[in-house]
Amino acid sequence: MAANLVNVEAVSKVYGTRALLDGVSLGVSEGDRIGVVGRNGDGKTTLIRVLAKLEEADSGRVTHNGGLRLGVLTQHDSLDPAATVRHEVIGDLADHEWAGSAKIRDVLTGLFGGLDLPGFPQGLDTVIGPLSGGERRRIALAKLLIAEQDLIVLDEPTNHLDVEGIAWLARHLRARRSALVCVTHDRWFLDQVCTRMWDVQRGAVHEYEGGYSDYVFARAERERIAATEETKRQNLVRKELAWLRRGAPARTSKPRYRIEAANELIADVPPPRDSSELMRFASARLGKTVFDLEDVTVQAGPKVLLKHLTWQLGPGDRIGLVGVNGAGKTSLLRALADAAATQGEKQPAAGGVTVGRTVRLAYLSQDVAELPPALRVLEAVQQIRDRVDLGKGREMTAGQLCEKFGFTKEKQWTPVGDLSGGERRRLQLLRLLMDEPNVLFLDEPTNDLDIETLTQLEDLLDGWPGSMIVISHDRFFLERTTDRTFALLGDATLRMLPRGIDEYLERRERMVEAASAPSAPAAATPAAAAKAAKTASAADARAAKKELQKIERQLDKISGREAALHTRIAENATDFEQVAKLDAELRELATEREDLEMRWLELAEDA
Repeated sequence: MAANLVNVEAVSKVYGTRALLDGVSLGVSEGDRIGVVGRNGDGKTTLIRVLAKLEEADSGRVTHNGGLRLGVLTQHDSLDPAATVRHEVIGDLADHEWAGSAKIRDVLTGLFGGLDLPGFPQGLDTVIGPLSGGERRRIALAKLLIAEQDLIVLDEPTNHLDVEGIAWLARHLRARRSALVCVTHDRWFLDQVCTRMWDVQRGAVHEYEGGYSDYVFARAERERIAATEETKRQNLVRKELAWLRRGAPARTSKPRYRIEAANELIADVPPPRDSSELMRFASARLGKTVFDLEDVTVQAGPKVLLKHLTWQLGPGDRIGLVGVNGAGKTSLLRALADAAATQGEKQPAAGGVTVGRTVRLAYLSQDVAELPPALRVLEAVQQIRDRVDLGKGREMTAGQLCEKFGFTKEKQWTPVGDLSGGERRRLQLLRLLMDEPNVLFLDEPTNDLDIETLTQLEDLLDGWPGSMIVISHDRFFLERTTDRTFALLGDATLRMLPRGIDEYLERRERMVEAASAPSAPAAATPAAAAKAAKTASAADARAAKKELQKIERQLDKISGREAALHTRIAENATDFEQVAKLDAELRELATEREDLEMRWLELAEDA
């Protein structure tokens, strides 16, 4: 039987007049991997700080096993600004000692992209003081993971990591023997790493077995039995359950058990989005043209990020954009936003961007826009509009939308200056949607948002009719809200990925392996040299890109036809002959889709 490493007995913690922890009793055993979830401000960070003895409890007792080796990653590091990365992470180990350690090599490569820390001015000898908050956080995480620990406590470890870094961290933590307690809003990460969940709500902590998917099932069952939660919250749980059950196998870990009562909750829940209906509505609002890019070059200063880009964002397109840091994701959005703001007058460094006349763009940047601190939340929203049309006959007042985003009636009268970072991010999103845009650019929209707010935002975007580009390192959010994935791999091109994030990670892994492999010997014969020097003409490349666009439009149409067939199958469920006929059509479409995707991959190499 596994020994308990930490015991929390009847612990209470009060801030002001609010009890964040009220008589909580918990235990962490050897081998536990525990995910901590809950709304912002409900006490997740307080719980793990008390558990790690970084804060004293007002009452109750916290005991650690004798000789416990504890490692803690807080939201604010304690690194010495005058020290170098080498001193903080590796210590006094000689080069041959740390380079000979597979564990150290794995951590440095996984978090920094290489043993020489590419991206840091002097590599391992870079002084920490001038570095950004994100770089310092990765250094603190590397220092923690290299050490030997019995228990690791992590507060938002995925912040400032890209998709590759998050995937590596999940693999690394699964392979470790250390117990783990982790606060994070990254649901994919929770599902990959955790075997138990703690849900912090109103001073209490509810325990669940399994990862995030299992937690959602069990929470829905608990709420169904208690029947105390309001209708809107219950509906959100049912919708998320349906999403988890219908998602691709790679999206979630396989649940270890099934709760039949929870399954009954989602028996009548339709797919999250009616894509064909939203596409029709978006076309009516936007017309045929949204953004057309022809042979575009995007630069950041003298650095060329994208070149010869021919691409189209059409009405109703929901695009997820991933890529290595510095590849140009944000720069691409800024170039499109500049063109939209000037009605096409401001163009990128080369090529042209055509903007549809009816485009109303809302751009959520990574920087939280400053608002007058004395302004109340509701007043800040009403500054934009009193009511908003969400499409499909849905309309909401400013107050109703505030509640949808977690601002209760009391909270709506809170001054903006008193809001937390996550609450300001929510308010920024809210103001954008109140302006009734028909095109949304969301650059890291999940920053500082808790899981409950994320599910509310996803629910809202499900019925939002328009075109959308989302940049995010939150894999769950990206797959949940978008229909297609494009990638910037650092080679100045934009590629569609038919298999989404999984394909992106595979491509990146191959690129890293190719970069680390010894260079091929020079061509020995004139014929070989001529063959190596031969490149496709610009005309051929343009033709390939145009065919790529054509295939992408065909794939979109197939998606719409598939959605319509699924609907008809559901409507004719008792007519077995009709169902068999519709199913045959569905299989034909699947074959057609596969052929198109294979052709797309062939053309992508040529383009």
